[in-house]
Amino acid sequence: MLRVLDAAAIRRWTDISVDLLDACRAELNRINVFPVADSDTGTNLLLTVRAAADALARRLPECQDDPVAAAAALAVGALRGARGNSGVIVSQLFRGLADAMADSCLPDGCRRAGADARTLAVALARADELARAAVSRPVEGTVLTVLRGAASCAENAANRAETTLAEVVEAAGRGARVALADTPRQLPALARAGVLDAGGYGLVLLLDALAVVVTGRPASGPLPAPTAGVVGMREQLRGRDRDALVGEREGGSIEHEYEVMYLLTESSPERVSRLRERLDGLGDSVAIVGSGGSDSASHCASHCAFHCASHCASHYENDEIWHVHVHCTDVGAAIEAGIMAGRPRRVTVVRFIDQVGEADHAEKGRFSRARAVVTVAKSESVAELLSADGVAVLMTSGQRPPGVARLAAAVAGTRARHVVLLPNDVELNIVAEEAAEQARAAGQEAVVVPTSSVLQGLAALAVHDPTRRAGDDVVSMAEAAAVTRTGVVQVAEAEALTWVGRCHAGDVLGLVDGEVVLINHDIAETARQLVDRMLHIGGELVTVLLGIDAPDGIGELLERHLNRTHPEVDVVLYRGGPAGQPVALGVE
Repeated sequence: MLRVLDAAAIRRWTDISVDLLDACRAELNRINVFPVADSDTGTNLLLTVRAAADALARRLPECQDDPVAAAAALAVGALRGARGNSGVIVSQLFRGLADAMADSCLPDGCRRAGADARTLAVALARADELARAAVSRPVEGTVLTVLRGAASCAENAANRAETTLAEVVEAAGRGARVALADTPRQLPALARAGVLDAGGYGLVLLLDALAVVVTGRPASGPLPAPTAGVVGMREQLRGRDRDALVGEREGGSIEHEYEVMYLLTESSPERVSRLRERLDGLGDSVAIVGSGGSDSASHCASHCAFHCASHCASHYENDEIWHVHVHCTDVGAAIEAGIMAGRPRRVTVVRFIDQVGEADHAEKGRFSRARAVVTVAKSESVAELLSADGVAVLMTSGQRPPGVARLAAAVAGTRARHVVLLPNDVELNIVAEEAAEQARAAGQEAVVVPTSSVLQGLAALAVHDPTRRAGDDVVSMAEAAAVTRTGVVQVAEAEALTWVGRCHAGDVLGLVDGEVVLINHDIAETARQLVDRMLHIGGELVTVLLGIDAPDGIGELLERHLNRTHPEVDVVLYRGGPAGQPVALGVE
């Protein structure tokens, strides 16, 4: 039986927790009904704790004899890898432990022995405080209630004379179980479904794993069945607690379509507070938790002698990181709010309707299909041209091109394992590469085919075959885009010097691959000369995209001209191009 929780015990705790969550994942997913019945709480908790365990494993050489560093590694790993509302809240259990152990440093140097009974009770109280502060609208009958039950019982046990670590751990477990059994009486969604709260159930598993480590005994037996405590509850409630079944909407996300999560850096508590207000206006289930950053390091260092200050500071991130979670309908607005508050990273977007019934495996909880394409359009008419099965079209906002965060969110929102990005604008290629890098860092395969125009995007989509090997398909799309030369007919807005002379406002310009090659005064004549010039070096297919301001009959005129002068060339005509480009030409 352990007297203190040292670094080795912390490592065993996380390993056993991962095993228990993995074994119970399907059951937790099955009873997941609040705030959204999306069958992923077990998966989210497993991935969150696994991220914490992996972070500790990576820091093991420097943490193996240092429980303060081990707890800090867990906290940062859980924060970075938190998944879902339940994962964000449960991550605060590790943050509470890290803060309590930092606070236990003594004036004569950090206490390296580990967390004793009092420190663990403080850790649970701190976790309770942090978790409730993270949630904009705390709801009872959830994991928050179970955490408070555990913290309260642990505090009572720790206040007794000569209390052992094992007694505090077991008291916390009992308090959590009692609170879990009572969750259906507090939350109508649970009572109606006849289940216990899935997030609270997962927290009890973590405390059960801790008891196994501290006491040295096997697990105390199976948890209460998910329906235990609610058998016959409906009959009991008919007389005295009817509100538990027919109460108002519990504050979940019944009317919202998406779960948006991201890490936020380069921000401040004041900006995060404003972000919380904005997200509250956009959706619900808002939860924002921070790493503590330099504040935690300073707090630890203030309790240490001078020689230990740098040691404590190294356990924490120097720059605070926040994990942001919200359920909403307007994904772009949620991400833009993050951009206003700092720098969003590792953006994840999940559509709830895609989640239902798909979390039987951790990967399935995230990826609902194998392949997808994300492409960019500047108008609704162009979006219609690019739309196809398995193709997600991201509309630009007016003249404002999408940033990295929006592109990354669109990639994540496909919930596809492998995604191809078609930016359709030469200036977006670098942005798309950064978005793809973020997706890859989050575990999603993402590749950019650097299309510089809508016509190159159409060419790439024309050869896209989702039944082909992903690598072969990307090569085919890239080759099709690369061999498509792009010509544009547009009207000059001001006087300028070009490669073929000076143009004036109102002149009609012909451009090939972004360079002016013709200056004329008639749109139709410029289009004819431009397509002839592009076909001078050969071509098999001409794609004509007419803008919304194209002159009447110009499409038919070009078709007749090409049929007469280049009968060997196939012609495809599209309408609905962007304003300001009466004619766009693609030659393959």
